[in-house]
Amino acid sequence: MSLILASASPRRREILKNAGFDFIVSVSECEEKNDGSLSPDKLCVSLASQKALDVLKRYPDDIVVGADTVVSIDNMILGKPKDEEDAFKMLRILSGKTNSVYTGVCIASKYSVKTFFEKSDVLFYELSDSEIEEYVKTGEPLDKAGSYGIQGMGCLLIKEIHGDFFNVVGLPVARFYRELKSFLKA
Repeated sequence: MSLILASASPRRREILKNAGFDFIVSVSECEEKNDGSLSPDKLCVSLASQKALDVLKRYPDDIVVGADTVVSIDNMILGKPKDEEDAFKMLRILSGKTNSVYTGVCIASKYSVKTFFEKSDVLFYELSDSEIEEYVKTGEPLDKAGSYGIQGMGCLLIKEIHGDFFNVVGLPVARFYRELKSFLKA
């Protein structure tokens, strides 16, 4: 039985690899459904579950892990930006404020499905428009929820983090390890 990561995220792959997991990557091909009415914690779990259950169809004898990260501030969910202008707007919203990062995880096999989420709070420094423009020009924000990558140059924007750093990167790996052990025992 193999562990299958249902994610295209290079960050999730790196986290699992660095933690010593042996796994195969198989990206979900499902169209993610978000009706807009879900809270951030429920949305990230729903999206993670959609990915995992889609890939499980191709790997019915294995364990599939799906994950999805969303950023929330002032009851607004910030996904991946559409373009540089959208990234600038998101970072302007985050400037000087605390946002919440939720990562939902789904562990699935043909016998069982287990889901959970982790939440971390991230406080940004007050950012000038020129600081935001410089960061956006790097291209780093364009494929990340909330338009920032804490593990890259985005770390220069962050004043404080409360919670799991790896959750902000995209996978709360220590919690995942414990949940996977529990899943395997069940």
